[in-house]
Amino acid sequence: MDQVSGRLAGKIALITGATGGIGEVAARLFAKEGASVVIAGRNSVKGEMIAREITDAGQTAVFIPTDVTNPDSVAASFLSVEERFGRLDILYNNAGGSTSADGPVTEAPYEEFWRCLKLDLFGTWLCCRHAIPLMRRSGGGAIINSASIVAEMGIPNRDAYTAAKGGVVALTRSMAVEFAKDRIRVNTVIPGAVGTDRVLGFYEREPHLKAQWDAYLLGIADPLDVAYAALYLASDESRRLTGQKLPVDSGILIS
Repeated sequence: MDQVSGRLAGKIALITGATGGIGEVAARLFAKEGASVVIAGRNSVKGEMIAREITDAGQTAVFIPTDVTNPDSVAASFLSVEERFGRLDILYNNAGGSTSADGPVTEAPYEEFWRCLKLDLFGTWLCCRHAIPLMRRSGGGAIINSASIVAEMGIPNRDAYTAAKGGVVALTRSMAVEFAKDRIRVNTVIPGAVGTDRVLGFYEREPHLKAQWDAYLLGIADPLDVAYAALYLASDESRRLTGQKLPVDSGILIS
C-alpha cells in the first residue's frame, strides 16, 4: 500500500460504509492514489479519525455522516459534496452486510429480509440516484457497486442477503446501459469471504460455515484485495468497462 502512482489524481470519490472494514481500507488507498475522498458512514467518531489521519498524511479526506437507508441523509450528503467540491467522479457503494438473523426463506424473520433489502439494495439505489446527476454535471464518472459471491452461487442460510445482492448485480447491468450516454460507467465488485473483524467474528459465531473456507483456492481475501479491485474499476484504466462483474473470490466460484 506504500506504492503510489496517482491513479485517481484529481478525482473526487465518495465511499459508503467507509468507517471500517473494506470501506476504510479503500478510503485510505484511494486517498493515497490522489483522490479527494469523502468518507460516508454512521460512525462519526471513527469517520472523523480516519479523515484526520488521511489529512495528516498529506492527502485529502472529509467525513460526512451518512445513513444510506435514509433518503434525507443521503440527499444531504451529496448536497454537501457538491457544495464542498463542485463535482463527483467516483461512487463506491460499499455499505452493506449480512447478519446471523438471516436464514432459509421458510425461517428467516420478515424484518431481516427488509433489513437486507434496505441496506444492500435500496442503499445502493439511493446513493446512485443522487450521485448520477452530479456525475452528469461533472462530465461522467465511475460507480462501483458491492455485491457478493452469494449472487453467483448458493450458500445455505443466506436467502435474504442473496436476494439483495442479486438485485445489486441486476441493477448494475441496468444502470450501465441507462447511463453510458452520460459517460458514467457502472460495475460490480464481487467479494467472497474477506478477513475483516466483522466477518471473522461472524464465522466464529457460526462454525459450520468454516468448512466453506477450504473452497477458497487462494485463501481468504484481505480487505486490501477488494480495495485494489475497486481502485481499478474507479480508475481510467477501466474506461472501457461497464456492466461488468469483477470477482475477488480466491477461486471459489470455479472450485
